[in-house]
Amino acid sequence: MAYLTLLFLLLLIKFASSQQISNPITTEDCNNRWIYIRNLPSSFNLDLLAKCSEYPLFDDFCPYLANHGLGQKTHSKSRSWYRSDPLLLELIFHRRILEYPCLTNDPNVANAVFLPYYASIDSLRYLYGPDVNSSFQHGLDLFEFLQSNEPEIWKKHMGHDHFLVMSRPAWDFSQPLDNDPPIWGTSFLELPEFYNVTILLPEGRAWPWQEHAVPYPTTFHPPNLACFDAWVRRVKRSRRTSLMLFAGGGGIGATPNIRRSIRTECNNANNSSSNGNNTNFNKSNRIYSKICNIVDCSNGICEHDPLRYMKPMLQATFCLQPPGDTPTRRSTFDAITAGCIPVFFEELSAKMQYQWHLPEDKYPEFSVFIPKEEVVFKGLKILDVLMAIPRSEVAKMRESIVELIPRVMYRRHGSSLGLRTKKDAFDTAIDGTLQTIKDKLNNMLEHRPLA
Repeated sequence: MAYLTLLFLLLLIKFASSQQISNPITTEDCNNRWIYIRNLPSSFNLDLLAKCSEYPLFDDFCPYLANHGLGQKTHSKSRSWYRSDPLLLELIFHRRILEYPCLTNDPNVANAVFLPYYASIDSLRYLYGPDVNSSFQHGLDLFEFLQSNEPEIWKKHMGHDHFLVMSRPAWDFSQPLDNDPPIWGTSFLELPEFYNVTILLPEGRAWPWQEHAVPYPTTFHPPNLACFDAWVRRVKRSRRTSLMLFAGGGGIGATPNIRRSIRTECNNANNSSSNGNNTNFNKSNRIYSKICNIVDCSNGICEHDPLRYMKPMLQATFCLQPPGDTPTRRSTFDAITAGCIPVFFEELSAKMQYQWHLPEDKYPEFSVFIPKEEVVFKGLKILDVLMAIPRSEVAKMRESIVELIPRVMYRRHGSSLGLRTKKDAFDTAIDGTLQTIKDKLNNMLEHRPLA
């Protein structure tokens, strides 16, 4: 394992160097799109991967380093499906940005500066390792480096043109600096030193302007247009034999919550249908052989095994997305990839998060929203809401879902030119980042005091 990891790191470094040198600096298409990758010591990124098995309280993520962070293939003949771990979004993003066509070696012409810092992986030593009582220091060594090594790059815009990726929710990095004793999380996002940096992460908080949510990586990473088109055809022709599906854990305790309500309603509805008591469903929905399907993903058994949940999602019309420990779920993007209409119970689960990838004004076209309070405390039946949606409207929603698939997937690095014509989650994130930084810098110019 150590040899393979070392080989992987060397190949990645070699590829990075060749890519940055080979990109032309006069391409007209790159106007206002130049990105400079900050040259950080390997202790901030690649060295961290060698510690993949050092946190037994967390997990051994060494197996998921394969294929530059996509993980091992689900089976030997697979071309598009991997056992991807969301923690490695930082590595996936780093690998993809090395292929970005508008890289520059000159920070003075760059419109944005990317920091290839694996913040979430580095945070493990504070969350699960020996530095748990020093979590307020997370990120300070990075800032010290930026101030001491070519400081003019940072000082040019005081970090407003910098961006980085974090692969855990913002709540894991939002511990107040003055907490004593420390509680869960680190204080990276509370450090004033990084207030100006644009942060991309799978779940942001509602208020900090610098946090921008990007999709969790799913397990679908097609290498070419043929593989992508083949999957889309399968999604379109798949028979939807279940009305609704919930893939996840929780909801088995006595405390009222949305997951418990979902499990209870599913069990009751399926029992009524099998006994012939649910006459409204039987008369109106003869295309469905099952009202509700539950894929039990307790104890993380589904996390690296898409075979457990993707086929059921392909067979369901609606995929329920209740919040868990935090509002967002990777399952949302698994569902979209499977052409399954997501049903949200909190606006923070998606609508207030992924505004670059899932435009806020488009949600009624591809999703259903049911307030969780109505279900948990007022007895609203999810089944009644979904059955009331006309079939013609459901068909339109599924068409909209299929159109979203490219925007929420991370295609495989080194993918074909044909597939690169479809903007994926990475491309969309880069577009949003560049526009955000441009707006910030323009705003700074407008409010600059007159000399």
